[in-house]
Amino acid sequence: MKILMVCLGNICRSPLAEGILQGKARQAGLLWTVDSAGTNGFHVGEHPHPLSIKVAKQHGIDISAQVARRFVQEDFDRFDRIYAMAADVLEEIKNISGTRFDEQKVVLFLNELYSGKDMDVPDPWYGPEQGYHAVFDLIDRTCTVITEKYSIPV
Repeated sequence: MKILMVCLGNICRSPLAEGILQGKARQAGLLWTVDSAGTNGFHVGEHPHPLSIKVAKQHGIDISAQVARRFVQEDFDRFDRIYAMAADVLEEIKNISGTRFDEQKVVLFLNELYSGKDMDVPDPWYGPEQGYHAVFDLIDRTCTVITEKYSIPV
């Protein structure tokens, strides 16, 4: 399976989700490709936010080599599942995708944890380190659900 995590700038939430899900998939022996992107181009070419890197590292996950990129229409051809971290991100995915938008592929990320609640992963960008820890925990719990839900028994 090929999974894309998408947030606004691809430096806080989606890099954490990429790193966490990659680790969980690897531990489960799943041959998944996990990537991330942002709907705006403000941080293209940058590494994740220093606090995202720090919090991930505290949990044994190294996301420091990731590089932000912008979500593009062609991502619908490359990925089986696209997770939007928030409703505004989902709307931007629709705008960017135009006629390529496939509602069967795109899901609000937290709907995997809280089915049908349409909740956003909070953006920790403007807050202190504590917010990054809270977001990490929320993403981690959701990635556990995703890994269990889409694992194919051997």
